[in-house]
Amino acid sequence: MAEAPAVERLADPAVEARLARLDELLAGLDSAPGPHTRSAVEAVALLTEVYGEALARVLDHADGQLAERLADDELLGHLMVLHAIHPEPVERRAARAVERLRPAVREGGGDVEWAGVDGQVGRVRVTTGGGCGSGCGGGGGGATEVAAAVREAVLAMAPELTAVEPLPDAPDRRPAPAFVPLATLTHRGAP
Repeated sequence: MAEAPAVERLADPAVEARLARLDELLAGLDSAPGPHTRSAVEAVALLTEVYGEALARVLDHADGQLAERLADDELLGHLMVLHAIHPEPVERRAARAVERLRPAVREGGGDVEWAGVDGQVGRVRVTTGGGCGSGCGGGGGGATEVAAAVREAVLAMAPELTAVEPLPDAPDRRPAPAFVPLATLTHRGAP
């Protein structure tokens, strides 16, 4: 029995380029009048629906571990969200995205914590530390950069959210100062 020839796979940048081009083409179709345009848009919609059903059937046959691995793939995860068949709820996917970023944020002296979903908006707590890693430029952009990275990561894992916003830091949640003067440790007050 002859082996089937290897199918060339698309790298993530090639997939992203094709998706961007698809968006351009669909936008062009939406603005073009005529019966051929309506037929083309309907054909794309039907094809998408059939492929969604096929993906749902793959998930029906997958055990829990395989379904989780499939859902962890960014492209497949987006398709599962598109077809409303993602096995994980949005809250859990978004929290997992934040947890994946947490070590890098902590390395810079800050922290990030998932705070939940409010409607279609994800909420996170972002704190920045006094330490300044290689990402500091003296402009105080650390918190803004961390918030942007968190937003991007969460929306990649949970694209059905419309936004990701930081919650204000509660005063009792602020980290303790890194330096404690020796006098405060040895001085117990006058008897």
